[in-house]
Amino acid sequence: MSAKLQKLTFSVGLLDRVSKTARNIQKVMGGMASSSQAAFTQIGTGAAGMAGAGFGLYKFINPAEQMRQALGEVSSLDVDADTIKELTNKALLYSIKYGRAADGFVRSSYDIQSSISGLQGMELAAFTNVGNVLAVGGKSDAGTMTNYMGTMYGIFKNHAEKMGKVQWVEQLAGQTATAIQMFKTDGAKWAGGWTALGANAEAAGIKISEQMAVLGTLQSTMSGSEAGTKYKSFLAGAGRAQDKLNLSFVDSEGNMLGMLDILGKLKGKFGDTLNLAESDALKEAFGSDEAVSLIKLLMSDTMGLAESMDKLGKVTGMEKAAQMAAHMVTPLQRVGEGIKAVAIGFGMALNPALDPFINGMADAAAGVTQFSMDFPNITKWIGYGVLSVLGLTAAMGGLAMIVGVVRLATIGWGMVTMVATGIANAASFTLGIFKAVMWGVNAAMFANPIGLVILGITALVGAVGAAIYWWDDLKAAFLDTSWGKSIMSVIEWVTGGISGLFDTLGWVANGIGSVMDMVGLSSTPSAPASSPSLDAAKQVAVAPGGVTNHIAKTVASNSSNQRTIGTQEIHVNTPVDAQTLRELNWLEA
Repeated sequence: MSAKLQKLTFSVGLLDRVSKTARNIQKVMGGMASSSQAAFTQIGTGAAGMAGAGFGLYKFINPAEQMRQALGEVSSLDVDADTIKELTNKALLYSIKYGRAADGFVRSSYDIQSSISGLQGMELAAFTNVGNVLAVGGKSDAGTMTNYMGTMYGIFKNHAEKMGKVQWVEQLAGQTATAIQMFKTDGAKWAGGWTALGANAEAAGIKISEQMAVLGTLQSTMSGSEAGTKYKSFLAGAGRAQDKLNLSFVDSEGNMLGMLDILGKLKGKFGDTLNLAESDALKEAFGSDEAVSLIKLLMSDTMGLAESMDKLGKVTGMEKAAQMAAHMVTPLQRVGEGIKAVAIGFGMALNPALDPFINGMADAAAGVTQFSMDFPNITKWIGYGVLSVLGLTAAMGGLAMIVGVVRLATIGWGMVTMVATGIANAASFTLGIFKAVMWGVNAAMFANPIGLVILGITALVGAVGAAIYWWDDLKAAFLDTSWGKSIMSVIEWVTGGISGLFDTLGWVANGIGSVMDMVGLSSTPSAPASSPSLDAAKQVAVAPGGVTNHIAKTVASNSSNQRTIGTQEIHVNTPVDAQTLRELNWLEA
C-alpha cells in the first residue's frame, strides 16, 4: 500500500471513529436537552397555573384583608363591636360615593377616636365621615382633616355637647367647606389657622361664625398660621388696649364685643384710615404689630366681613361639603372602589370559612419551624437535599441553554459556509479566466524566438529522458555494429567526464550535509519506513539528524546507484544531499 493511500485510509478511519463517538455524545446531550426543556415547560406551565390561582385568590381577598387590618387598629382602642360594624358600613358607602379607599376611611377613625374620647355608637362613624368628606372637597388628606376635627372639637366641646355631637360636626363640616370656598383657601391652610388661634376666641365668647370670618378674611393676604397668630395677638391685647384708649371692648356681662363693634369704636376714634402716629398709638395700646396689622386689614372692608359672618352663620348642615367633594370624583374612581367594596363584602363573609384553613397553614409553619429547632441535623440534611435538587435543576437548565447556543452557532456557521462557497465560486471563475490568459501568454511565447529556444530545451530534456528509459532496446539495436561501437566510444568518453563531475558534486554535497547536521537545519518530516496495516497502531519515528539526512545516509549505505552500459559502469557512491534529493523528487513528479 502506498504511503499516500495509507495516510488517506488512516484519516478516514480516524474520522469514522471520532464522528461515531461525537454523534453518540451529541445524541445523548440532545436527548437530555430536549427532556430538560420539556420538564421545564411542564414546570413553568404548572407554576404559572398555581401562581395565577394564588394571585387571583390574593386579589380577591386582599381588599377584605386590608379592611380587617384597619378595623383591628380601631378595635385596639376598645371600640365596641356595634361601633365597628357601623364604621364598616359607613366606610363602604363612602368609598363608592367618593371613589376613595374604604380601609383608609377606617384608619382615619383611629386618630379621631384617639383625640375625641367618649364617642358612642354612630358618632365615631359620623366624625370620620365628615373628616374624609372635607378632605376630598378641601383638596387635603384625611389625616390633616381628621386632626382638624379633633382640634375643633377640643375648642368647641361645650357647643358640641349642647347641640349634639353628630349635628355639631355636620354643621362644622358645612361651615368649613363654605369658608374654604369663600376665601379661596384649602383644608391644610384652614386647619393651620385654627391650630395657631387655639381656644382664645372661644374663651372670649366669640361665635364660631365670626371666628371663621375673621380668619378667612385674613387668609386672603397671608397664610393660615399667620392669620391665626395675628388674631391671637389682637385678642390678647384687647383688654389692655381699652384702658389706654379710653374705650370699652366688653358688654354688660363682661364678654368681649364682636369684631365689628370693636372696629366701629376704633373708627370713631381714629377715622376710617390710620396714619403713622395713630398706628404707633394702636401698637402701644395692643402691644404688638400683629394686632395693628389685623385692625388695618379688617377696617378697610368691614362690609365684606359682615357679609361673611352672616353667610357662615346660616349654615346648619354638611350639604356644601358633600357638594364640593362630589365635584372632585370621577365615575371611573367610583367604579374602581365599588368593585373593591364588593370584594370586601364577599371577603368579610368568607372570613369565617377561610380563617380555620389559613390558621391551620400558619400553625403548620410554626410546627415546621419548631421541628427545625428541635432536630437541627435532620433539618440540615433536608436542606442539602433541597440544594441538590436545585443544583440539578440549574444544571439541566444550563444544558438546555448550551444546546440552544450550539444550535444558533450551527446556523451562523451555515451562513458563513454559504458566503465562503460564493467566494470560492467567484475565485474559480476568476482562475478560469486566468487560465485562458495563460494559454494566450504561452501561445505568444511560442511565437517568440525565446519561446522557441525554451521549447527546444524542453524537447531535448524529453529526448534524453526517453533515451535513458529505452536504453536497453537502443543498445541491442546498434551496439554490435561498427558505427555503433564508434558512437559508444564517444559516449564512454562523455560518461567518464560526467562521472568525475558527479564525484565532485557528491563531495561538495557531503560537506554541506555535514554542516547542516551540525547546525540542525536538515530535519524535515518524512513518511514511515514501512507501511503498517490499517489495524496496527499508527506511529511516527523521526531519525536523529533530520529525515532528509537520514534518507541520504540510507541511500548511501544500501544502494550503489549503478547503471551499466555494455561493459562500462558509472559508480556514484557519494551520498545524495538534501538539495539533490529534492530535485530528484521534482523530476519524478
